[in-house]
Amino acid sequence: MMAEFINLTSENIQREHLCCIIRSKKIHPGVEAKRQWLSDRLKEGHVFRKLNTKSTVFIEYAPLETAWVPIEGDNYIYLYCLWVTGSDTKKGYGRELLEYCLENAKKSGKSGVCMLGSKRQKAWLANQEFMKKFGFEVVDTTDNDYELLALSFDKSKPRFTKKAKKSKIENQELTIYYDMQCPFIYQNIESLKEYCDQNHIMAFFKQVHSLDEAKDLPCVFNNYGIFYKGSFQTVNLINPESLTKILNK
Repeated sequence: MMAEFINLTSENIQREHLCCIIRSKKIHPGVEAKRQWLSDRLKEGHVFRKLNTKSTVFIEYAPLETAWVPIEGDNYIYLYCLWVTGSDTKKGYGRELLEYCLENAKKSGKSGVCMLGSKRQKAWLANQEFMKKFGFEVVDTTDNDYELLALSFDKSKPRFTKKAKKSKIENQELTIYYDMQCPFIYQNIESLKEYCDQNHIMAFFKQVHSLDEAKDLPCVFNNYGIFYKGSFQTVNLINPESLTKILNK
């Protein structure tokens, strides 16, 4: 039997499983925050395609013009996430999902597809080696080892904004930018706020509420970004232990 995939729509999003967090019927605040964020994005061309089971097998992408990332480029698709985990790995699902995205982009007359990467694979970014097998290549970089990967259909290239490449802010205290695209973010932010309060750590948590705010961010961003002492640190969602390491640098 062939695998069945479905796309989330305004009609089914309230009842469909969102893949990232496997839960019972009990309401999870991170999942519901993601559901609301995604509901607002669907009308902008955002695509969330998933295996039609309660599992973590999905791809998520959007037109670059409406993608909440500080990346510039004409007529591209931005790929936020491609994730296959657990017993569903090595079944070809990742390939099927990516091929769907690429075919969708070509049929829509797009110039290509791009995604955030890094010289060293980050835990919360799509597998770069897998993407490179399809022809994705590095088209822009930052001084802190982040990369913009793209598969171009017409030789054009997207790029990081100048502000994102600078990766500096005036505030020297711990500063975390985030949106609610990922269902893990809500609980992560709550955990870090509690840790900072308990340990008397001055911290600024800045939620990104709009496309304009996202395009104007001072760092590379997939849905999360951390600064300390005015310098960008990581796009990885971190726990208190990892935060302590950053603060002790």
